[in-house]
Amino acid sequence: QVQLVESGGGLVQAGGSLRLSCTSSGLVFRLNRMGWYRQAPGKQREWVATITSDGGSVYADFVKGRFTISRDNAKNTVYLQMDSLKPEDTAVYYCKADYRSFELWGQGTLLTVSS
Repeated sequence: QVQLVESGGGLVQAGGSLRLSCTSSGLVFRLNRMGWYRQAPGKQREWVATITSDGGSVYADFVKGRFTISRDNAKNTVYLQMDSLKPEDTAVYYCKADYRSFELWGQGTLLTVSS
């Protein structure tokens, strides 16, 4: 079965850290560009970060310097290390895999940052 499964969400205090994971199955993971997105209550889904198949990364301005995306191709997993968390980071976080015309989303994991 081709799928992405996110994990690692939870409740954290402002200023804290958390690491999200997204593990794939059924994909040739190393070929895929992987991204993290988020959707806060009542808002549209927005892009957070992307890591390419060769390890290059880009970030949305609102997470630069606080979040780090990485991947472990041997584990078919992409990570999002989140530091200096703010209440406005509260959202459901989704990972996405894409390769040419193929695109696959995970089901999401909820992060709540308390003030």
